[in-house]
Amino acid sequence: MLTLKETLRAVLYERLNTIYPVAPEDIDFLYPPQAKFGDLALSLPMPLAKKLRENPRAIAKKMAGEIGALPGVVRTEVAGAGFINLFLDRDSFFRERLASAGRSALRPEERKIIVEHTNINPNKAAHIGHLRNACLGDTLVRCLRAKGETVEVQNYLDDTGVQVVDVVFGLMELQGKNIADLDGIERFDYYCWDLYARTAAYLESHPESRGRKAEILKGIEHGREPESGMAFAVSRRIARAHLRTMERIGAAYDVFPCESSILGLKFWERAFALLKERRAIHRAEDGPNAGCWVMKVEDEDDREKIIVRSDGTVTYVGKDIAYQLWKFGLLGRDFYYEPFAETDGRTLWISTAVPNDRTVGFGGGSRVYNVIDARQAYLQKVVVQGLRALQYEAEARKSVHFSYEMVALSLRSLKYLGIEATAEESAKGFVEVSGRKGLGVKADDLLDLLERKAGAEVDKRNPDMPEADRRKTAAAIARGALRYFMLKYALNSLIVFDVDDALSFEGETGPYLMYTSVRLNSIFRKLSEREGRDAAAPAAKAAAEGKALESVSEAERDELWDLISTAAKLEEEVLHSIASLEFSRLAKFAFLLSQKTNAYYHRRPVLAEENEDIKNARISVLFYVRDGLKKALDLMGLDIPERM
Repeated sequence: MLTLKETLRAVLYERLNTIYPVAPEDIDFLYPPQAKFGDLALSLPMPLAKKLRENPRAIAKKMAGEIGALPGVVRTEVAGAGFINLFLDRDSFFRERLASAGRSALRPEERKIIVEHTNINPNKAAHIGHLRNACLGDTLVRCLRAKGETVEVQNYLDDTGVQVVDVVFGLMELQGKNIADLDGIERFDYYCWDLYARTAAYLESHPESRGRKAEILKGIEHGREPESGMAFAVSRRIARAHLRTMERIGAAYDVFPCESSILGLKFWERAFALLKERRAIHRAEDGPNAGCWVMKVEDEDDREKIIVRSDGTVTYVGKDIAYQLWKFGLLGRDFYYEPFAETDGRTLWISTAVPNDRTVGFGGGSRVYNVIDARQAYLQKVVVQGLRALQYEAEARKSVHFSYEMVALSLRSLKYLGIEATAEESAKGFVEVSGRKGLGVKADDLLDLLERKAGAEVDKRNPDMPEADRRKTAAAIARGALRYFMLKYALNSLIVFDVDDALSFEGETGPYLMYTSVRLNSIFRKLSEREGRDAAAPAAKAAAEGKALESVSEAERDELWDLISTAAKLEEEVLHSIASLEFSRLAKFAFLLSQKTNAYYHRRPVLAEENEDIKNARISVLFYVRDGLKKALDLMGLDIPERM
C-alpha cells in the first residue's frame, strides 16, 4: 500500500500543482471506514477549502474530473463533505504485492542511528521494569533496520555510579570481602540484589559511614585500588548476568560504553571545557549552589541544574552531556575497545581507557534515541539543552528521549512466585519496583515462571514432542508472551504485568499471534506432505497472471481482499510506529491481522477444498498474509515455533 500511495501522490501532484496551491506532502490518503466506500480516500479538498474559501465538496467534484485515470485505480467517487474515494484494481494490486515479495518500499533517512537502551545499573539483577526498556528499545532497533537504517545499539554501563559504590561498600566494609572472594559467590547478580538493599538500609541508619562511602566513590572515579578494582570486578560480573538475561528475550547489543572510560579518557574534561568556553554553564558564587558549576534550565521556574558539584565531582547529567556529545561525534575522540562477548557470531565490544591496537570504532551518529523511563524526562531535557547551549542545534533536534511508564506486577503473579504482598500492595492491586529497598521481581524469576507455565501447556498439548523441543518451544512462548505484553500498551500507561493474561492463547496476546502463524505454517506443511504441493507455486502464478481472485465468489473475494489490504499496511505501520514511538500500533496491527486470518480460515478451509482454482486462490492469499504476519512478529521479537 505504501508504494501505491507514493505513486498516486506523485501523479496527483503533477496533475494538480498548476491548478491548486499544493505541495506533495499536502496530498494525503485515509482509509475509509467500510470497504463499500472504497480502498483509499483522498482528503485534499478539505484543507484546500480553507485556502480557497470554497465548499470542500464542490472542490472534490471539480477535482475528481481533473485528476483523470489513476494508476491502479478502477474508479473514483466523491463522498461525504469532500472526500474523493478511490477503488483499487484489486487483482493488479495483489499481483504487484506478490511480485515485489522480499523487496521493501522503506528507505533509510539517516547516516547512522544510535539507540541506547536497557542501561541497567551494574550493581544487581535486572528486574521486570528493565524488561520493558529492553523490549521497547530492541523493537525500535528491529523496525529501524527493517527500514534500511544503519543502527548501532548501545547499553551504557554506569560502572562508577553511586549504586555500584553501595555494593562495593557492602562487600568491603560490611562483609570484608576482596576481589578473589567474588569467584565463590553463585548467582552474583541475585547476591548483590540483597546486598544492595541491606547496604542502603545500613547507610541510612549509620550516617557516620557516609564519609567512607564518599572515599570509595572518589577512589573509584580516580582509579585507586582496591576500590577501583572491586568496582570493575562487580560491574563486569553483573553486566554478564544482565547480558544472559536479555539474551533470553532476544535483545542484543553492539557495544557497552562505560562511565569509567568516559572518566579515564577525560571525555568529561573535554565537554567541560566546551561548556565553559561557550558559556553554557557558569560558576555560582552564592546561594545554595555556591561553588557549583550550573546550567540554567529553560522552564517555567528558570531553574539552575548542577553540572559539577562544589567538591569537583561531576553529576549524572554532566557525564550524560559528555556521553551525548560522543554519540554524535562532537568530542573529536573515541574510546578504546575490547571484546566482551560473542553472540550468534557477532562480537559485543566494551569500552576501555587502556590504549590498544584494535581498529573498531563506535559513536558518531546522525540521530540518537535514548530509551529511558519517564522519570528521567527532566534530566534528558537538560542534556538536550546542553547541546543547544553548545550551538549544536541540529543534534539537539535529533536527540530523542524515548520515554515510557513503569511496570508493576499483579498480585496473582506475585503469588505464583511465592512472594507475599504487603497490606498496602494488596490495596493497590499490584507491586511496584524499588531496587534500593529490594522490592520487586527479578527478571529471570519472571522468565522462569513464564517458561514453567508455558512448558506445562506444551507438555499437555504435545506429549510426543522430544523434551528438548518442548523446552525450546516453552522458552519461545514465554518470550513472545512477555514481549507482546510489554509492547501492546501505550507508552504513557503503567503496565501491571499478569502472567496468566500474558500467556493466554486467546485474546490480544503473544501466544495467540504465534499460534496463528503456527496454524498457517501447518497448512503449508501439510500441503507439502500430503500433496507434494509447493506453497509458493500458486503465489508465483498469481504474481505472473494476476487472476488469483477471479475464481472465488464475490463474497469471498471481499474477504480475501480484506486480508490482502490489511497485510499490505505493514510497512506503513512500521513507519508510524517509528515516528510516534508507539509500538502498540504495530502490536495492534499484528493482532488485527491474526484475528482476520483466523476468522477467514474458520469459514474457508484450504486443505479440504476440492475446486483447484479456489484452493489456489486461498493458498496464494494466505501465503502472502503469512509472510506479512511473520515479519510483524519478527519486528516485535516473537519467534514462531513449529508446534505449540
